[in-house]
Amino acid sequence: MATDEWRVSTAAAAGFEAVQQVFGSRGPATLCHCQRYQLAPGESFAALGAEELAFRLRSEIVGDPGPGLVGILAGIPVAWCATQPRSQYRGLLRTFRVPWEGRDEDRADRSVWAVTCFVTRAGHRRRGYAGRLLGAAVSHARDHGARAVEGYPILTTQVITEELHVGTIGMFARAGFAEVSRPTVRRAVARIDF
Repeated sequence: MATDEWRVSTAAAAGFEAVQQVFGSRGPATLCHCQRYQLAPGESFAALGAEELAFRLRSEIVGDPGPGLVGILAGIPVAWCATQPRSQYRGLLRTFRVPWEGRDEDRADRSVWAVTCFVTRAGHRRRGYAGRLLGAAVSHARDHGARAVEGYPILTTQVITEELHVGTIGMFARAGFAEVSRPTVRRAVARIDF
């Protein structure tokens, strides 16, 4: 997983502080703490607050395989990719139509992993780190027994910036994913099977 000064670490190995360095102190990542697909019925970012959301992410990071990967450049955490078995995203399983529209999928299947979010640290964007992490996420999932990995990218970059956290269809295609459905006008399901 290492190239030149670039390496990829699990969130558990990198630690919560490294993930926080990627998120920074402002912006959507600091409000969400990668909890969008973990919210229970009736919960919201506003009601829970950033401190509670950060606590939840910190609690997830201690386990293996953990909730994601951290890209580290010359010792500095610069990128984050949320990935784990799809069945662990309780909000995704319950309410979001994107993964399920027009597909007959077993929502409890732990052998299908999902890549749900990318964050690149300010000052390090547009250098391909999210794409590198996507490739690492595929290897990470396979190493942990996945039979498939899927993501839910946007179809165009001409959208509201906060949607870019899911990645673009081009990024997934370059990583070897195939588009399997288009549940909305802006989102696709991209998948790679082993």
